[in-house]
Amino acid sequence: MTVADVRDQDPGDGRPAPARDTGRAAPDWSEIAEHVREGLVVCDGDGVVRHVSPVAGRLLPEVAPGGRLAAAGVPGLVAGGDFTHHGRRLRSRRVALSSACTCWYVEDVTEAVSRADALLAERARSAFLAAVGEKLGNPLHPDRAAAAVVRLAVPALAEVAVLVLAPRSGRARWWRARRTGDEVPVVDSGVLAPTDLPAAVAQALDGTEPHAVDWLSEQAAEAGWLPAPGASDTAARVLPLPGRDAPAGALLVSRQGGRWYEEAEVDLLRAFAARAGAALTTALLYREQAEVADTLQASLLPVEPAAASGVQWGTAYRPALGGLRIGGDFYGSHRLPDGGSVFFLGDVSGKGVEAAVFTGQLRQCLHALHRVESHPGRLLKLLNDALLETTQAHDRGRFATVVLGVVRPHRDGGLTLTMAGGGHLPPLVLRNSGEVEQVPLRGMLVGVVPDPRIGEQTVRLDPGETCLLYSDGVTEARGGRRGHEQFGTDRLVNALTGCHRMPAPALAERVEQVTCDWLADGDHDDIAVLALRATGPAGRTPRHLHAVPDPAASSDDGRARP
Repeated sequence: MTVADVRDQDPGDGRPAPARDTGRAAPDWSEIAEHVREGLVVCDGDGVVRHVSPVAGRLLPEVAPGGRLAAAGVPGLVAGGDFTHHGRRLRSRRVALSSACTCWYVEDVTEAVSRADALLAERARSAFLAAVGEKLGNPLHPDRAAAAVVRLAVPALAEVAVLVLAPRSGRARWWRARRTGDEVPVVDSGVLAPTDLPAAVAQALDGTEPHAVDWLSEQAAEAGWLPAPGASDTAARVLPLPGRDAPAGALLVSRQGGRWYEEAEVDLLRAFAARAGAALTTALLYREQAEVADTLQASLLPVEPAAASGVQWGTAYRPALGGLRIGGDFYGSHRLPDGGSVFFLGDVSGKGVEAAVFTGQLRQCLHALHRVESHPGRLLKLLNDALLETTQAHDRGRFATVVLGVVRPHRDGGLTLTMAGGGHLPPLVLRNSGEVEQVPLRGMLVGVVPDPRIGEQTVRLDPGETCLLYSDGVTEARGGRRGHEQFGTDRLVNALTGCHRMPAPALAERVEQVTCDWLADGDHDDIAVLALRATGPAGRTPRHLHAVPDPAASSDDGRARP
């Protein structure tokens, strides 16, 4: 039997239900209540309780037959909907059977509401952890990752969150986020000595999760992370952040209200700490690898030539892979005891890291060999022998092209260059007349065969004249109108004609610039330029008021007009 069995029936045509015989006996409510799952309270038109089912009696012991419902002290029942009574979640609804009879149905929904709340809490927990994983997956810098961790923890997990990184170089860096009136928490940071860290934080950094302790808030306040403890209603917790071999840091969370973190909240904190530890470990590992890469790249970059009497050096370097900053071209110089200098520029086979490592080996060989041999031809043959031993030992077909020379100054400010060629492009000389000469220097590749043929040439530079060495990244640069035409030696000579007054650094930069203009942002090989200029007596560089030729005075093909 249902409510419809006892309610006045509606004909369905909008007319009121026909009046029933008032002389009919009242229904047996106890019989009806046996078939209703909910508790049933029946009142007459005056609000007097006429019947209370056994279920309703257990849920609402204050309600008894014969008393007025309004005086029973259960306002939630009368108001309808969900309400809490004696620690239970109840749900009531009112059904008017007639003007003289009203029923209240009451149901215990404690378990259903608890399951719904648990489901909503789990969904919120999963959504929060998913957002944490997404946001912490982006920063690859430890500082930004640490700031993101404390920013995510407030206010979702705490009112104040402090992250302490594992001490490094005798310092422990920390970040703190505080909840303010604004939606975005305030983040600050600082540094502490490891001995000044709270004991619980130091314990967490050792890999142990401390138990909840009352004095943690006081120690955190002494460290300047929390306000001075004026009341005992501050709850704090500290957890280690998992790392590779040791914790990456420790996370301290605190909130007001005197309510300790429950087990479910601690589980959420641990899940958050695990994700934060993974993000920090990744960022720290990336920083270590970046530092190692920067150190290695710095050691593989071409070294600027050593200062030499009467010589002005100019260099330009652009690797094929700009993101690496290193490549297969190299240059440099070393001082000789007699006042001269050994200088060199070369190109090895390959590109990228492997080529850069090979150039580092060549530069180390030259650094050692120039101390036992200063003659360019013999020095280049010694380099060839060392290179053959290296490539054979590692079963690699590496080779290089090199121009190696010795420069010695004269009293009149001029320079004498004795150069040896190992399969490299011939140098160019910018004379004071404005002409550009090509030095007829030839030779075989270095590192291919024993006892290669090495070409040698001697060049005299008057004060103000410059010798230019360059790699094939300049002449083989492809660009132009069609995008695949090589720059070539002729265009390089045309670009240098009339630039004899330029200082060596400006000249090297000009060669790099005209090459890049020809490329128009296209792919290219490694580019290296080494210029050495005779500075004149006492090392004074002549003034260069019109060092770069006027573009209007040049023809369309780049050749200077007379």
